[in-house]
Amino acid sequence: MKKYSLSALLAAGLLAGAMSTGANAADLGGNCCADLEERIAELEATTARKGNRKVSLTVSGWVAEQVMYWDDGVESNAYVTGTGATLASHFKLTGQATIAPGYQAGYVIHVETTSADPFTVTQSNDDATLFPGVSVLQSYWFINSDRMGKLSVGQLSHASDNTAILVDGSGSLVPANWLMIEGGAFGLRVNSIGISGLGSIPLGGFQTNIPWGAGVAHCQHISAGIAADCNGVPLNAVRYDSPTFGGFSVSASWGEDDFWDVAARYAGEFNGLKVAFAAAYSHQSDESGSALTNLFGIPGLGISTANLHQDSGYFQIGGFAHHVPTGLFVYAAYGRENNDGTNLTSVSLGNVSIPLAVHGGHDNDHWYLKAGLRRKWNALGHTVMYGEYGQYNDMYHPALDALELIPGVDVSSQMTSWGLGVVQEIDAAAMSLWLTYRNYSSDLDVSLAGVGSLNVDFEDLHIVKAGALINF
Repeated sequence: MKKYSLSALLAAGLLAGAMSTGANAADLGGNCCADLEERIAELEATTARKGNRKVSLTVSGWVAEQVMYWDDGVESNAYVTGTGATLASHFKLTGQATIAPGYQAGYVIHVETTSADPFTVTQSNDDATLFPGVSVLQSYWFINSDRMGKLSVGQLSHASDNTAILVDGSGSLVPANWLMIEGGAFGLRVNSIGISGLGSIPLGGFQTNIPWGAGVAHCQHISAGIAADCNGVPLNAVRYDSPTFGGFSVSASWGEDDFWDVAARYAGEFNGLKVAFAAAYSHQSDESGSALTNLFGIPGLGISTANLHQDSGYFQIGGFAHHVPTGLFVYAAYGRENNDGTNLTSVSLGNVSIPLAVHGGHDNDHWYLKAGLRRKWNALGHTVMYGEYGQYNDMYHPALDALELIPGVDVSSQMTSWGLGVVQEIDAAAMSLWLTYRNYSSDLDVSLAGVGSLNVDFEDLHIVKAGALINF
């Protein structure tokens, strides 16, 4: 718009000059350009302006919304939601200035807008959101050297944030990745309870107060029920990124109280085969606590943990390969948490809280596979068709570790997911449309050595999404 304003001003100047030297052949009076000047003023009033001419300003972002249909085995409904915190509709202000040849300084301000967050909506609340309205996701400055790398300071995406996810170049990353975004806050429904030697007791979808994300998809590393990418939230940190050499780069960051991480990445293309790999390790010792309340719908009954010292490590790796001539692609990711923190656990009944003991956390792992076809069958843009499968082992809530205080007791859980989907890109509008289906199934086992075991089988959760994302 500023370019248009300058062009209009230049045209106005040329027009005024021509008319002033035209021997007054057409005596138009002193207001000959009033309408043009008024239009220029109007355009300038609606133009995004910078504070100075030294630092650039770019406004970008996307708007992403979807219709989500769900069926938890007993109840079903359809909601209108966004695409989840850190992937939600947003705008980003970025810019930089050249300090000297090969050296730049710049900034990023990333602001999300959220109305209904699929991470937090439940069977009874279709408008729930973790960050209502407008929230700042990132705000930092950086100094970059073409030879030595980039240093960033502020609230930012640290080195291991989304490391395994971002290598996915299929065009289906937003509607389908290894996180449990839609349904994570939904309450688990118990299908049946099996007791060894006694058979199975059907419960017909009994509603619990335990969310999927807490019960069987809990990342202890950051105390979040997101199933994977267990360090995937921007933090206040200092980050370093190396230059890229032969497709390779490394990153490291440190911050908060306390965490540190390192990451390595590679991207290249060989004879029509595009490949990308990334791996990261993060260590978290920030103290945190979490709780399961109203267990199985019983008011006042709950288990809570207070981390006196958290010592958690998270490793993740992701890889992507795309054969461009045929359009075939495959993406895979793996993550593992090693949790050696010391927690003070207590059981509450009404207003009475009973401390239990001090104990360590438990480890877990999870993996995800997506494969499909990316081809341009029409003039609109590429069409992406995919199938996906994921498995999440022992990602139960750390409060349930309290059961293992009983000698011989072992707790385990497993959640699996599979899905299908199609994404249609519209190049002329920088837009993607999607229609996807995903199924979640899970169970929880508690075994007592020499006695038997108890198996809790939960109802499957079905999610269908139809939505769109448009970039600007």
